[in-house]
Amino acid sequence: MLNIALPKGRLGEKAYSLLEKIGYKCEEFDSGKRKLVFTDKKNGVSYFWVKPSDVAIYVERGVADVGVVGKDILLEQEPDVYELEDLKMGVCRMAVAAKKDFEDDTDKVLRVATKFVNVARGYYEGRGRQIDVIKLNGSIELAPILGLSDVIVDIVETGTTLKENNLEVKDEIFPVSARLIAGKAAYRFKNEEIERLLMQIREVLNDKD
Repeated sequence: MLNIALPKGRLGEKAYSLLEKIGYKCEEFDSGKRKLVFTDKKNGVSYFWVKPSDVAIYVERGVADVGVVGKDILLEQEPDVYELEDLKMGVCRMAVAAKKDFEDDTDKVLRVATKFVNVARGYYEGRGRQIDVIKLNGSIELAPILGLSDVIVDIVETGTTLKENNLEVKDEIFPVSARLIAGKAAYRFKNEEIERLLMQIREVLNDKD
């Protein structure tokens, strides 16, 4: 039985569609039941639906053997897991954004609103910029609009929300996409199953290219 942690939402649904194609279908999942754990003994798979930011924790702790998680979360949390493959889905970017007329005054401490605290600190430390990190959990774009922060560090997909709020990307930090990860113990003891899964995923991804 291969235990797979998937993020709730659109990304998890896309990931399940990919896994379904390569033989990891779960009949119980297709039943429409509002459960968090779905098991299909016939196909030897069990799916857990968890909050996106919790996927790596379940994998690192050995509850799930493998999982699908965004590169943004991996760089923020730095979990002790193996990153196996870029799934080329959920593509977006981590960026710095601010009001269109914003100009950085380097004589002042830069106020940065974000939920990616470690990413923001690492980025600005690399630039030698002193910052005051303001941790927020949602509606990050509101911070510079109301004067809580000078800039934000957040995920940007289309940029529509930024434009509608008179904000714009000032700098791109790194590209983001979903990654297949594996727990270290699982990769050791279920290596054959995980490698088979990985090989099948790569075949599908290569066909798309």
